[in-house]
Amino acid sequence: MTGGSDMRKSFGVICVVLFVVFAFCVTSIPVQAQQKELKLRYSNMYPPPHPYTKMMEDWAKEIDAKTQGRVKITLYSGGTLTPATQTYDSTVKGIADLGTALLAYSPGRFPLCEAFALPLGYNSGYQATKAANAFYKKFQPKEFADTKVMYFHVSPPGFVMTRKVINSMDEIKGLRIRVNTEIAPIITALGGSPVTIPIPETYDSVKKGLLDGLLFPIEALKGWKLAEVVSCVLESKATSYGTSLYVVMNKDKWNAISPADQAIIEKLNEEMIEKQGKAWDAETVLAVEDATKKGVKFVKIPAAEDAKNVEKVQPILQKYVADMKAKGLPGDEALKFMQDYLKANP
Repeated sequence: MTGGSDMRKSFGVICVVLFVVFAFCVTSIPVQAQQKELKLRYSNMYPPPHPYTKMMEDWAKEIDAKTQGRVKITLYSGGTLTPATQTYDSTVKGIADLGTALLAYSPGRFPLCEAFALPLGYNSGYQATKAANAFYKKFQPKEFADTKVMYFHVSPPGFVMTRKVINSMDEIKGLRIRVNTEIAPIITALGGSPVTIPIPETYDSVKKGLLDGLLFPIEALKGWKLAEVVSCVLESKATSYGTSLYVVMNKDKWNAISPADQAIIEKLNEEMIEKQGKAWDAETVLAVEDATKKGVKFVKIPAAEDAKNVEKVQPILQKYVADMKAKGLPGDEALKFMQDYLKANP
């Protein structure tokens, strides 16, 4: 009897030990291994053949590889998941898990970041992209607090492009020029008539003569085939602005990712800032080559004339500061930061 009792006790002890070991092993499994596969839908405004779509696809593949398949992203391009004008709200609501589109497609929603689109005299897309991300890091605008910001990127300088050849900014007076809402004041300051229509409608509108031109980054000559419908580009640094885009993630989806995988994604985001900024400039070079072959004339505005244009757009900068002050936002600091950054990083 005693022997049987001892055996039962020994067996019980062994069971307890095994249970403890098993429990320890389970709780010791790395967080990454416990995280379920997270599938994310990425709403992209660019069409499937666009070079930037390929960049996003590569970014998604890197995230998949470096998180060992724990975070998988499927790209929905050409606005097939959400219209570009609704992408931000759709990402907040979880209709899309990630989204990218122009800040201009949500007019008034990102007031402080409207600084990106001011006529500040950008030199390149790389410069503008680095400036925008440095700006966000410094000010952490509350206007983006309902999503997780991945990164921003900004186009090279945007210039006036016209259907017929003109040789001076003075000739813009009275012309109907397509703009995004936030840059309409630039055309108004130059005496033109700003018209706001979606990018996909621009090509036909210029071709049919419904528009006399557009204010756009040079990349669009190739990326959106606008070199087929415009005849000249007026390169005025004084009035150059940047078209800015966000890449954001739904906050709940971001919080569902382990800290270790979040760190991996943050590192890839930093790499994308570099890649995207340089890509804008590389695409601009290709666009100029393509447009030149198609007969588009590039008119460089002389410094003396551009000095007058600087004066014409100054009220736009002053109005930004005043508007931000009325909203309780540091518009003066924001403008100074951008101007100082561009001077320090030409």
